[in-house]
Amino acid sequence: MRQSQLFTHSLKELPKDESSFNAQTLMRAGFIEKISAGVYAYLPLGLRVFQKIEAIIRQEMASLGAQEVVLPSLTPEEPWQQTGRLATFDVLFKTTGSDKKKYVLAPTHEEIITPLVKKFVQSYRDLPVGVYQIQTKFRNELRVKSGLLRGREFTMKDLYSFHLDQDDLNAYYLAVQKAYFQILKRCGLLEQTYLTFASGGAFSQYSHEFQTVTEAGEDTIFICEDCNLAINKGIIKEQPVCPNCGRKDLVERRAIEVANIFKLGLKFSKAFNFTVADAKGQRQPVIMGCYGLGLDRLLGAIVEVNHDNHGLIWPVEVAPFKAHLLDITTDPKGHHQAQNLYEALLKLGLEVLFDDRRQTPAGSKFADADLIGCPYRLVVSDRTIEQDSFEIKRRRDTEGRLVNFDQVNTYFHSN
Repeated sequence: MRQSQLFTHSLKELPKDESSFNAQTLMRAGFIEKISAGVYAYLPLGLRVFQKIEAIIRQEMASLGAQEVVLPSLTPEEPWQQTGRLATFDVLFKTTGSDKKKYVLAPTHEEIITPLVKKFVQSYRDLPVGVYQIQTKFRNELRVKSGLLRGREFTMKDLYSFHLDQDDLNAYYLAVQKAYFQILKRCGLLEQTYLTFASGGAFSQYSHEFQTVTEAGEDTIFICEDCNLAINKGIIKEQPVCPNCGRKDLVERRAIEVANIFKLGLKFSKAFNFTVADAKGQRQPVIMGCYGLGLDRLLGAIVEVNHDNHGLIWPVEVAPFKAHLLDITTDPKGHHQAQNLYEALLKLGLEVLFDDRRQTPAGSKFADADLIGCPYRLVVSDRTIEQDSFEIKRRRDTEGRLVNFDQVNTYFHSN
C-alpha cells in the first residue's frame, strides 16, 4: 500500500478526550478513531491488525474442530427471561421495536446458542460439539476509561461446547486452554500472560482468566512464579495461596483480562430442557462450557505491552505490514530505485507500506514509521543510492545496516 493513498494520517498531539495509553497511541498513529465513550471505529491500518488477529483465532479454533456461525446481536427478550438473566445481567442494553416487541443487544450468546444447538443435536452420537463466532457485543458499561480494554461496543470470539459427561468437558476445557495460549503466543503476549483462577460466579467454583501483566490493567492478580499460575484478587478472602502448590509468597501485579473460560455445567441446558439420548436410550442433560476472548481487548493489550517512547512495536503476525519502506531521496533516480524495491518486496509476497509522500520531510517520515511500528523499516536515501543499497532496521533495534538491492530476497528469507 502506498502511504500517499491512505485517507488517514498520524496526529502530532495526543487526543484530548482520551486518557488511556492504548487508545491514545492507536489514534495518534491513525489506527482507530473514537466515536463516543467506549465506541471506536477501525481505520485501514487498525483493521489490518484486527483481521490478522481474527485469522489467528480462526486457525486455532479450527485446530479444536470448532464450527463457526454468526448469531444476531439483536435478540428477543424471551430467552433472557427463561434463564433469569434479563433481571440479573446489569449491563444489558434493552430496546423496543416498532412492533412493540422488546429486545436485548446481546453481550453474550448462551441464550441464543443453546436452543439453536438443541434443535440439531438429539443423540450422544452428536456430541461433543463446539460452536463459535466472532461478533459484535454490547454492554452498558459504567466505566469506559480504558480505551479498547473496556468498551460499550466490542468484538468477542465466543465459543460454546456441548458434552455428554464431565470428563469430556474437562478434556475439551484443557484443549481450549492450549489453543488460547497458542493465540497469545502468536500475538506476542505469551510471556506476560498467566492462567488465572477467578470466581466461577453462578456456574462453578472457579473459572479461569488469561491475564496479561501491565500497569494499564484493571485487575490485580497474585502470581506463583513456581507454577506460572495466578489468582485474581476478587476471589481472595484471606492470604493468597497458590491453588497448585500452596506457595504463599505470591507476586502482586496489575493485569488485563484478555480472555476467560467457564465450565457452565447444566445452567443453560436445564433452562432450555436440552437433553440427548445416551447409549441406553435414556435422556441426559447436556453439559456446557463457554470460552470468551475479546479481540479489541487483545489488541489493546498488545499495544500496552509492545511499545517504546516513539510508538508501537507490532509482533510480526499481527503487524499491519511486515515492512515500512521510506523513500527520502531527492532526485528522480532515487524515486525510481525506491519504486523498484517496493515492487521487488511485493513479488516476494511481503506486505509493505510504501511511504512515497513527496512533500513530507524525512524527519516526519521517520517519526511516522516509529509510531506505526511495522517490524522492519527500509530506507532508500541519496546516501544509500550511492552504494547501490538500502538501509534496513528492525523496529526493536537501535541501529540498522545496509543491504544491497540484489540481496533483498536473501535477507527476508533468512529473517
